[in-house]
Amino acid sequence: MNSKMTDAVWRPGGLRVLVVDDEPDVRLGLRMLSESVGASVQAAANGEQALETAREWRPHVVVSDITMGRMSGIDLLRELRACLPDTRVILVTGFGTIELAVTAMGLGASHFVTKPFDNEDLLAAIRRFGTEAVLAERALRMDSKRTAMSADRAFIAEDPAMRAVLARLDQVAPTTMSVLIQGASGVGKELIARTIHDRSKNASKPFLAVNTAALPDALLEAELFGHEKGAFTGADRARQGIFEQAQGGTVFLDEIGLMSLGFQGKLLRVLQERVVVPLGSIDPKPVDFRLVSATSRDLKELMAQGTFHEDLYYRLQVFTLEVPNLRDRPRDIRPLAAHFLKKYAAEVARPGVLSESGLSALDTHAWPGNVRELENCIHRALVLSGGKPICPEHLGLEENARWSRPIVDPSVSYEEGKRRVVDAFQRRFLERALDDSDGNVSAAARSCGLTRAAVQRIMRAQGLTREQFRRS
Repeated sequence: MNSKMTDAVWRPGGLRVLVVDDEPDVRLGLRMLSESVGASVQAAANGEQALETAREWRPHVVVSDITMGRMSGIDLLRELRACLPDTRVILVTGFGTIELAVTAMGLGASHFVTKPFDNEDLLAAIRRFGTEAVLAERALRMDSKRTAMSADRAFIAEDPAMRAVLARLDQVAPTTMSVLIQGASGVGKELIARTIHDRSKNASKPFLAVNTAALPDALLEAELFGHEKGAFTGADRARQGIFEQAQGGTVFLDEIGLMSLGFQGKLLRVLQERVVVPLGSIDPKPVDFRLVSATSRDLKELMAQGTFHEDLYYRLQVFTLEVPNLRDRPRDIRPLAAHFLKKYAAEVARPGVLSESGLSALDTHAWPGNVRELENCIHRALVLSGGKPICPEHLGLEENARWSRPIVDPSVSYEEGKRRVVDAFQRRFLERALDDSDGNVSAAARSCGLTRAAVQRIMRAQGLTREQFRRS
């Protein structure tokens, strides 16, 4: 056991030990001994009390006397094996025999000690079996967390259009190919990237995601390549970049179509040479990662405009996945809605049920914001419905429906109707651009083909702020 692992386990409160003995002095001695290594300790005077405490407190280690009234230490051991199989049990007795030790070990005791016991020997046993139990508990917790994350990232693909994407994903995931994911904002490109990683041979390695549109070039270079101490103002220590951190894993670069030409060249060199040079250093460092990138823009069109490197494009699109809009995969709308209802029910502390009229509203909406819009819509509706069946008025789709299918009030003038449509268009278009860029106004302006000043002017007119779109 290396020292780092031991330190991680033996911190105050990290280990739970239950001591059991009907003699108060011995019980106190066992408690003080266990507390001397930083364990949290509970004490019981008999087997019945110990069993009740163990079921509620779930100790990592139980140190118990054998001879204790109605329930002996052997009886306690049998009960603990049945209800807490991962708890380590150390039995202590003043009447040790080979036969008793064999019986105890056969029933699953981790260790057998005879009185008078040596404090250091008993401490060594508590450390050893405590370390095993704590690490096993942590591994189980991590497995549960990964399972929960996988469930949350469940890939819902009942529509044929999405099943076709999933079939292609399953073909490429086990390989090491670079993958380019193309699709509109909100279709779930990062989820697809994570699914590729989860189904790859390197699923246990890191998955690191960066929204390239949210960072200016200088920060993006420091984030991806890393930097040395003193490389720039505020760099008070050296830091590994994403490419180095992801050794053997996957790097996901989102909105790669908004990356500047200058930085595209730097990324191309990394992909060609498989080395990075951190800011402030002259020493190249080897990197090993799989690249998955995504874009909501047409990279071929950008190449024709001279704003995207042709060489980089062919490096990225070794394998391409085209993700359809939600409106083009209608069979997925209701299953996705059910998934989000289940996901957020615990948060709002109430179950959610969609009424028939609510389901119809979901079916007929055009979903300009795709799956992200649907998720936000269900989350909001759960709160607004107050536990009642979710109806169209809780979904709040009217404004978005007007954006997707503009209907002008015939009672207003032509100019007023035109102004309303343009106003709705500006708001929705800019909302999506700001959402893609995590509230970065400069990046949103580049994606819209507008100046920063023009975007700021529209934001003021529409009452939009950067903070509304920042995810962290």
